[in-house]
Parts: sequence; structure tokens; C-alpha cells
Amino acid sequence: MADLLSEIGFLFQRLTWFSALDLALVTLIIFGLLVMLRETQAVVLLRGVIFLVIFLSLLTSLVDLPAFSWLIRTTLPALLLAIPVIFAPEIRRGLERLGRAGSGQLLGLREGAGLMDETITAIVTAAARLSAREHGALIVLQRSDSLEDYIRTGVRMNARVTPELLLQIFYPNTPLHDGAVIITGNLIAAAACVMPLSASGVLNRTPDRQMGLRHRAALGISEATDAVAIVVSEETGMISVSHNGRMIRRLDSERLENILHTFYQAPATGADLFGRLTGLFRRQGPRPPTGKEGA
Repeated sequence: MADLLSEIGFLFQRLTWFSALDLALVTLIIFGLLVMLRETQAVVLLRGVIFLVIFLSLLTSLVDLPAFSWLIRTTLPALLLAIPVIFAPEIRRGLERLGRAGSGQLLGLREGAGLMDETITAIVTAAARLSAREHGALIVLQRSDSLEDYIRTGVRMNARVTPELLLQIFYPNTPLHDGAVIITGNLIAAAACVMPLSASGVLNRTPDRQMGLRHRAALGISEATDAVAIVVSEETGMISVSHNGRMIRRLDSERLENILHTFYQAPATGADLFGRLTGLFRRQGPRPPTGKEGA
């Protein structure tokens, strides 16, 4: 132990400004990787890999095990080559975010891409009526990322957004009520669209673990793209919004409208958007008692 403390003291004595910068860059890269993998199944695997690497490093440095050290040095390059394969979806998503940042679209707030006020009003009105009637619905709003691949899975409409049309689409047992409605700009691009289901397990860690396919699809499309998904539960009438792999629940029409305006009316800076969304999260009241919630 005394030798270990002396080694640590020796390292601090050799620490320079360039060494501190070097450590800061490595820390920044690791932090960026953790942010990219946040709320995904890969986090559990990454945690295990980090723990294993730290344990093996300490074991080989504190105890003289020549054969075991040789084995670790031999297999470590293979492990490093396997990491990009294991985390390929998360790495691709992170690179897409960097690409949007390079084009000034890190927050998905492209100039001229905001929804018109009347479109937001129509969506909020429809969501409130669907909630009151407990009719299930999934409405996906396109932002910077194209949703054309998902639009092709549904029935093209290219119709102006109105509350009456959305109510008719999601009326139970009608041909288009299953699946999602995708809105691009001020038009309903398609209905009955198939969305990817969430693979992150976020809903399994919430108090309400029994979620239906609409909630999982809303999280799934928000994980794969920067779209905003609005869900109305057909069991409780609860309104939820999903974005970036996270879900805000128990919304009323006023808060839903505020959230949509926050997303589609670009603030002065990214910090303003983060602050406004944080405030919307914090204003959530205590969770009312509910029964089983389905799609």
C-alpha cells in the first residue's frame, strides 16, 4: 500500500498543464460516449465492460501473474475491435447528432421547419378530445430527420391537419386507427404508419411498467429520430409526449401546447430551449393513482 501511495504521489508530481489537457480530452470523450449510450440497453453492457477492465488492470498491476497478464494483453485488442460492432446503433445515432450539429441543427430547429400555430392548435384540440373519449392515438411530428421510410409503411393522405380529421382517423375500429399518424409541416403525410418499438427498456423502469404498443412505439421513433411523438392512452386517456428517448406523461392540453411551441418555435439559444423544457418537466404534479395502462 505504501508503494502504491508513493506511485500516486509521483504521478501528481509529474502532472503538467499538457497532461491535464490530455486527461480532460480523454474524460470528454468518455463522457460523450456515456451520453450517446444513455437510456439504452448498451449502458448495462458498457458498465460491465468498464468494471471488468478496471478489475483486470488492478489485478495485473498489483499481483505478479505473468501468464494471466499475457492472456489479457492478447485478448484486449479483440475486445477493442468488438466494441464498435456491439455499439453500432448507438454510435450511428451519435454521429447523426454530430452531423446535425455541424449543420446548425443539433436541436433539430431548422429555420422555416416550425409548425404553424393553427396546426399546433389543431393537434392539441384533437388530443384533448381523444383523451376525454379515451380513444387511443399516436401522432408523430417530423422535425429535422426525414420520416419518409416510415411514411411509406402507412396510407398517404397529404391532408391539412384538423381536429376533426384526427378524431376520425383514431376512431375505434376504423381502418386507419391502428398505427401512427405522421405530420410533416402543416400536413398529415400518412396514417396507419408502423413505428419501431423501443429497445431501451425505459418503460420497464417506470412505476407504470404495463405499457401498450403505442407508448413503446412513441419511445422507439424518438430514439431512432428527433421526431416528437404524442400518445393518448385508450385505457386512461392520459396524454404523453416522447422525444429523444424520454417521455413526459400526465399532460393537459395547456402543457401539451407549451411543449409543442417549445419544440417548434426556435429560442434564441440552445440553453433557452433546455431551460424551458426542464421547467416543463419540473412542473409535473404528483402522480395520480391509476390502474393498468395499455396502449
